[in-house]
Amino acid sequence: MSLLGQAAVAMWWSVRPGQRAEFGDWHSHEHFPERMSIPGFRRGSRWTSTTDTEGFFVLYELERYEVLTSKGYLDRLNAPTPWSTKMMPHHLGMVRSQCRVAASFGGGVATSLATIRLSPEAGREAELQAHLSEALGTLAQMPGLTGAHLLLTDTPRTSSPTTEQQIRGKDGAADWIMLLSGYDADAIEQVAADRLSPAALGTLGARDDPTIGRYRLAFTMTPQDVATI
Repeated sequence: MSLLGQAAVAMWWSVRPGQRAEFGDWHSHEHFPERMSIPGFRRGSRWTSTTDTEGFFVLYELERYEVLTSKGYLDRLNAPTPWSTKMMPHHLGMVRSQCRVAASFGGGVATSLATIRLSPEAGREAELQAHLSEALGTLAQMPGLTGAHLLLTDTPRTSSPTTEQQIRGKDGAADWIMLLSGYDADAIEQVAADRLSPAALGTLGARDDPTIGRYRLAFTMTPQDVATI
């Protein structure tokens, strides 16, 4: 898939088995429609981990970076609904990154996804970004893959804990994020284990501690879908 905009919010968290059914109901029928009603939100997608029975990844694609500090978004973050207030404490180990889209290749909505969280070696940021941008353009065209993207976390300087964050507790944040999407989970896994392995990324200028997640699509929504939900 190709990302729909210049910015994104990328999030990872866990939900215990006892809350998963209600979480899916709330997230699909209230929370996603609420977010997709905010000006500048272009698409949301929820992904279920294939290796961690409690893990999720959620991506919001935004028209532009300024949406992150827009009144529409901050008003929602600071005035959660009663159902959201109930569900926020069940977002365990939240990692939430507000990002600029540095590179995005591909198209469509895929069924499988790998997320790679990494950081550049000090002084090699420009080198690593150039290498990754070039590589991702090629990877998006490989058999089994449909998209390859690079997000750089850039937390707004005016950012302060919102009401939702205060309910959850302190959120973590990723640094750089690569997303690989496709229709063949094995093909994605092969790329993550070979061309984007920790050793391969290290030669390009990344530190040796990337975090890799593997997911399948659970739900996706755009603003055009809100009226039908």
